[in-house]
Amino acid sequence: MKLIKIYSLFCLTALLWSCDLDTVPTSAIVADTFFNNDDEIAAGIINIYDGLQGSNPLEEDGGFGIPHLAIQVEYQMAEILSDNARTKSGSPQGFDFETFTVTPETTAIITYYRSMYNIIFRANIVLENLQNASSENINKFEAEARFLRAYAYFNLVRFYGNVPLVDRVIGPEETEIAFTRVDEALVYDLIVDDLQFAVNSDLDNSFRTRASKAAAQTFLAKVYLTLGTNYLEAQRLLENVIASGNYNLEPNFFDIFYTEANNETIFSIGFSSTGDVSDSQGFSAEFLDAVGRGTGSNYATDELVAAFNMFGGNRGQFTFREDPGNPDRFQTVKFLPIEDLNVGPIIPAPNARIAGNDWIVTRYADVLLLHVEAILAGGQETSAPAAIASFRAVRERAGITDPITSVTKQALLDERRVELAFENHRFLDLKRFGVAQEVLSAFSAANNFEFQATDLLLPIPGAEIAISQGILIQNRGY
Repeated sequence: MKLIKIYSLFCLTALLWSCDLDTVPTSAIVADTFFNNDDEIAAGIINIYDGLQGSNPLEEDGGFGIPHLAIQVEYQMAEILSDNARTKSGSPQGFDFETFTVTPETTAIITYYRSMYNIIFRANIVLENLQNASSENINKFEAEARFLRAYAYFNLVRFYGNVPLVDRVIGPEETEIAFTRVDEALVYDLIVDDLQFAVNSDLDNSFRTRASKAAAQTFLAKVYLTLGTNYLEAQRLLENVIASGNYNLEPNFFDIFYTEANNETIFSIGFSSTGDVSDSQGFSAEFLDAVGRGTGSNYATDELVAAFNMFGGNRGQFTFREDPGNPDRFQTVKFLPIEDLNVGPIIPAPNARIAGNDWIVTRYADVLLLHVEAILAGGQETSAPAAIASFRAVRERAGITDPITSVTKQALLDERRVELAFENHRFLDLKRFGVAQEVLSAFSAANNFEFQATDLLLPIPGAEIAISQGILIQNRGY
């Protein structure tokens, strides 16, 4: 997805970015003269998606401090900080997460936190200028910006806990707002409000790499499941997505990842491999061995391989492969940048550091499994026909046809693990299901790692605490 660049407008760094809070941002003046019509507001919307992409700097582009990588580092905290993924041999991209030794100075911690707030800023500045939109488009503009703001805050609150709540464009002197962490409940109130607006807006299901009604419904349902509330409303939202007729399971699991914007994709972050590094991504190259900024940074754990052997069906071959040089190590295959889909084996592209593989945030299989979770409603087992139907649909696509008469919470968690492996769900699934401490403690002990209960929240970046001059308070354990 080719994204329009308007960085000259959005160089504002006051919102948790600037080391010099006394500097007046000149971009604020420029913004006052921009957003004059639908075209300019639409460009601002596209700029939010550009923030989600991240900057994908190549090694030779370095020397400018910690880059804005956004979604491109999320795999480290969502997969490697779990029992799903490991580094091949201590890759800098992931070793702290693999061993549960993350610190406030871990690079991914800093860039992800700053990236999400940069996205929130981009959304807020669009929302502040909607008075210049036409009556025909204002509702969609607001819904799209609020959906993306909610998405960024949902990521922040699940990974970091209490965070600063910034629901408008603020000035460089409003440090109390910028750096004061508020209770998670207040953050979730904003997330729910934003997503409810998007659900009830003029959004439709035309897009796969932009906000849609189905994406808003799916995320609102997941928010309710995360909070452990409104199970019936979560079920209704997910059944609306199912009944929309706009989505279905791809018959071939492989096609989910290599036929982009397919019928299973509900919301993805678009990338292009046309040669423009600012529109491409490099994280899938880091999954490989000796390619990209990292070296084998997202390999399957032995525990994940065992899980696939038990209940993965035919999905394993499209999820990981043996490292050609190390048969006892397994590389991620999902999102692997490849040169030619029509040649038998999966062959990496010539320059895997400039990959065009879209990042799938949520897809129809996720919706079906969330539907089962909503029907479980926090319980341990369900025999509801609707839950069994959704669960069986996902398993049957994987070639598993054994009859079932009920679905347990553990079976659902196992199914989510093998269906969605390496798609940045595992760590958050363990937390949402309330078993993260138990599962990760056992995994850590078996592998001589250093997991502590406080690792269930990431540290607030030390650099941000320093900038705040003591206003920001660190999470326990760091």
